[in-house]
Amino acid sequence: MLGVLGKGRRMICSLLTQAPFPLAYYSSPSSIYKAKPSGYLPRISSGFLGPISCSAILAFCSKSGEVGGMASSLQNQGSITYLTQREAAEIDEVLMGPLGFGVDQLMELAGLSVATSIAEVYKPSEYNRVLAICGPGNNGGDGLVAARHLYHFGYRPFVCYPKRTSKPLYSGLVTQLESLSIPFLSVDELPVDWSNDFDILVDAMFGFSFRGAPRPPFDNLIEKLVHLNNYKQMQQKSPVIVSVDIPSGWHVEEGDVDSEGIKPDMLVSLTAPKLCAKKFSGPHHFLGGRFVPPSIAEKYKLHLPPYPGTSMCVRIGKPPQIDISALRENYISPDFLEEQVEADPIDQFRKWFNDAVAAGLKEPNAMSLSTTGKDGKPDGSTREAASPTGILKKIWELFKMCQNFLKKFAFPRTKYEKHAYNLSSSRMVLLKGVDKDGFVWYTNYESRKARELSENSHASLLFYWDGLNRQVRVEGSVQKVSDEESEQYFHSRPRGSQIGAIVSKQSTIVPGRHVLHQQYKELEEKYSDGSLIPKPKHWGGYRLQPERFEFWQGQQSRLHDRLQYSPQEINGKRSWRIDRLAP
Repeated sequence: MLGVLGKGRRMICSLLTQAPFPLAYYSSPSSIYKAKPSGYLPRISSGFLGPISCSAILAFCSKSGEVGGMASSLQNQGSITYLTQREAAEIDEVLMGPLGFGVDQLMELAGLSVATSIAEVYKPSEYNRVLAICGPGNNGGDGLVAARHLYHFGYRPFVCYPKRTSKPLYSGLVTQLESLSIPFLSVDELPVDWSNDFDILVDAMFGFSFRGAPRPPFDNLIEKLVHLNNYKQMQQKSPVIVSVDIPSGWHVEEGDVDSEGIKPDMLVSLTAPKLCAKKFSGPHHFLGGRFVPPSIAEKYKLHLPPYPGTSMCVRIGKPPQIDISALRENYISPDFLEEQVEADPIDQFRKWFNDAVAAGLKEPNAMSLSTTGKDGKPDGSTREAASPTGILKKIWELFKMCQNFLKKFAFPRTKYEKHAYNLSSSRMVLLKGVDKDGFVWYTNYESRKARELSENSHASLLFYWDGLNRQVRVEGSVQKVSDEESEQYFHSRPRGSQIGAIVSKQSTIVPGRHVLHQQYKELEEKYSDGSLIPKPKHWGGYRLQPERFEFWQGQQSRLHDRLQYSPQEINGKRSWRIDRLAP
């Protein structure tokens, strides 16, 4: 029995008893192929991929290097500086006086901030029709600029501008909008029920300098917006309200004094939030106007949240509670038909990859690499032998009993270690080459993925191109590239990346980041003379030789396109069979 257990121990240590999890698909939050009202937006030339995507807007207004998107650096509301009316006026005077800003510059930046804040939350595929209600002052000018940017972002704006000013700046903004065929509606031309005709209402009537009671026709327009709040309370369909800097009719410092004013869904504070913003209770509060210089911030002791990346807006206050189950996108994409695709999947991949590059998507060569242990494949399948019978069945049952005993008592492991060995693992890596032989990437040969690949050469890659509604899955076997190929690529990398590859003992535990920095600094000094940095023996490339491809493209009502390429032999020659899979 002990002999059996001794052999069983060696066998048990090499067994995997669980199948790996399958590689998950991910849904795209946006698309460059959005439905546009016919006859309104200009036609896009055949050489262009399509209108600007919502994801491209998010990339402009919010991306800061993190995956996924919302621009917003969430801040504790108590740590933000709120301005009085006098302070806000003084800051404007300094900006347009000693600091040399023109009102046109500030208006352009403010309007852009409003448009990007809207694009952060309300996608043009769902909230396409926008009515900008503009007052006669600077706040109204911000609204005019925002309408122009929203048009270029893929929205369908309308403008109500009842009290026009003859100043050249405002006349120019009107001309710009008219050149885009953006309709101007008089108060009399506005529909009776705004709920049926608009998805977003931009309140750009009055800013922080306004005093007194609103006069006609703005008093009636404000009443219309207030009336829409009643629709929401009755849970009826109603457009969202976005207020620029100050909800019109509110006291700049005391807010909605009698609680009978506009209750916007979004407030876009400009320069810094005004005191009344503390009374804002809507779900979306953004700060825009990224032009406050350090001298003003120091003078007025402004504590403002940092703008991430190239963002023109930043969320302040608590984010809204989101029902994850309600998050969905109704994809709109061009046809993806069998007769239109390339016969060779590598050629089809190159075609889609080039589209992703042309669309300006960030890191189009990023891919998820999934590996697993000895007995599993990343697609969730396992190699199972036929069930034993007779005496073999008895032996097998005895073996399983011994196996369970040893697992429980002889080889105690942590909770993670008990499961991790049998699970597939995924991580993002960067594609560094693709040709007829397969897909190449580089990594540490002592990492977890490398250990798993040494035990099981089966792996899968997943490319996900947000904004194109596309992903590509590639499955196959993996082999190391030649030392010469690894050496050549290693020395093509920046010297800092070369040193980093030496410093990082990938997937091992380190005491702290300071250890990595210290080792990096020592090697940086060692090779400061420009001498050749040797490639570590434990670093190099892998090549996945594809055995199956799947090209996925999102479509309406979840009727997605899925075209699978699988190898076949016809008259002794290898070719690829193309099948459409059910979504």
